Amino acid sequence: MLKKTFASLSFALLTTLSSLSMAADTPLAPPPAPVPAVASSAVVAAPVNINTADVATLARELYGVGETKARAIVDYRTSKGAFTSVDQLLEVQG
Repeated sequence: MLKKTFASLSFALLTTLSSLSMAADTPLAPPPAPVPAVASSAVVAAPVNINTADVATLARELYGVGETKARAIVDYRTSKGAFTSVDQLLEVQG
């Protein structure tokens, strides 16, 4: 009885080790291709001067800026003067 149990356990152990060694020989899949930083559908436009552009130009040319935000940018510029840094756009409410 002890010999049969030992034989069964030995067989299971050898089968497991054989499977593991075969898995180690299997080449890994190549890494996925890198994703481009900019989506291929993105459109690159010419620079926009935020100190001279009107509402329609800001809304049309700046990604993520709609008419309401463009109006707020022009109103801010009118009341505070020309932007000296693009970071000042963070101060615009709207």
